[in-house]
Amino acid sequence: MPATGNGLETTLARRYRWGRTACGYGDRWAARSGQAATGDRHVVARPVSDTASRGGTMTDLLVRNGRVVTQDPDRRVIADGAVAVADGEILAVGPTDDVTADHDADRVLDADGGAVIPGLVNPHTHVSDILLRGSFAEDRDLLDWLYNVKRPGALAMEPAEHELAATLYCIEAIQSGVTTFVENDTEVLWDDWAEIEAKLDVYERSGVRNVYGAGIVDRGADDEFQRLIRDIQAREDGVDHPPLGTFVEETDDVLAEVDSLIETYHGTAEGRQSIWPAPVVVETTTNEGFRRAYELAEKHDVMTTAHVAEAEAQESRDISSIEYLRNVDYLGERALLGHCVQIDQGDVRLLAETGTAVAHNYRANMRLAAGYAPVVGMLDTGVTVGLGTDNSILSDTVNPLGDARAMAGGHRGHHRDPSVVPTQRAFDMITVEAAGAIGRGDDLGSLEAGKEADLAIVDMDHPHLTPSPDPVFSLVHNAQGFEVDTVVCAGEIVMQDREIESFDVDVDDVLDRASETAAEIVERTGYE
Repeated sequence: MPATGNGLETTLARRYRWGRTACGYGDRWAARSGQAATGDRHVVARPVSDTASRGGTMTDLLVRNGRVVTQDPDRRVIADGAVAVADGEILAVGPTDDVTADHDADRVLDADGGAVIPGLVNPHTHVSDILLRGSFAEDRDLLDWLYNVKRPGALAMEPAEHELAATLYCIEAIQSGVTTFVENDTEVLWDDWAEIEAKLDVYERSGVRNVYGAGIVDRGADDEFQRLIRDIQAREDGVDHPPLGTFVEETDDVLAEVDSLIETYHGTAEGRQSIWPAPVVVETTTNEGFRRAYELAEKHDVMTTAHVAEAEAQESRDISSIEYLRNVDYLGERALLGHCVQIDQGDVRLLAETGTAVAHNYRANMRLAAGYAPVVGMLDTGVTVGLGTDNSILSDTVNPLGDARAMAGGHRGHHRDPSVVPTQRAFDMITVEAAGAIGRGDDLGSLEAGKEADLAIVDMDHPHLTPSPDPVFSLVHNAQGFEVDTVVCAGEIVMQDREIESFDVDVDDVLDRASETAAEIVERTGYE
């Protein structure tokens, strides 16, 4: 897919046609409502004859009496607000009195003064290794952790164990208010889809949206890198290390598999499930692999994602990874790059010029001592940046609210500047800007008429959230994540009163089985 004429201009002209919705920043929000509590949050079902007689527009669901944090272009917060939902979309957002006067609903969900927020968007995460949580020594950098812990553990898992991991992951994500997540599956054996399909089945039943990033590896590591990895693996002689070439496939073969997977599963789960081509890292992807992954994304009108410049060892060449990706035609508005820690301001300008988005994974980068990504420079330059939780064995939770708090404070301390990453921007990075980063800024990430009906209700009646004159400040700097009470995705109630309703799982049973299975995986892998 080489560009003709002026290469960068041609590439930009072609890719800007797709577009990503920009995020604006407006005035501050209203003060906290003085509304008294009216009891437990609940759904009221009205008989059709009763609702029809009231004369308002019929809707499927009405959320009322909440502090609605819209995340619209003006960043309005409606002190006593309501959201009307029909056919999986938001029909109206406004003051409770106005919306309830104009709309009747089959179901009425009383937010009872809680914060009604857009469903959280997690633009970069990993799922299967959640079962390895807490099972390894902490003093590891990226390559030590990846080759001595994650890959051996993931390859030791059977399809049923991937299914269990996906179930545990979805429970935790839903309870944290996540309605959309992008999984980067970096350990894919393409001779069998059993492990992939085991997870996709769980995602469909979970009721939330998922993007499955189908891992592409079409080049083995060079001799120097292989020697480095063997030296690192010497630390764990007792671990069952897979051969370094385990995931390598011929370019034609792996692209054909990903193409077929997209054809089969993209748009399933009533439109909630997406599949993207996902070259794993620069070191294990050919020039052709990157070019054709982007072409595949264009063919299917999806995005593509890759891990880029996470560790210093990955940036040892005279050309940066960002410059390389420009040269192989991978930068553009369909590309989402994870990490981008080891890059400079020239690289940041390339990201901005090409409209390439970034998934910042703050807590994972801190856990592995990878360093600070130049996120402040990215934001100042106009790069769209979403905040991901990355691996749940590094962050160590699936909790965007908790990560936003750590990220905002961390960058201020790192730069010794209390003005960087303002609170509102931090919240944007897990809602509207994260939606833009995954190419869904037009229909996700904010509570606006015409967008998908994905939202969460956060119970603000806790000592650590009191007083709360500014709900966005409270959500970013005070909330822990467990305060999420109710989750709605595509207009359907996924969780209510902290109880998962979307799929039939016994949470206690899942926790018991996850603990037992994790111990078995650790034993099989040889961590102990």
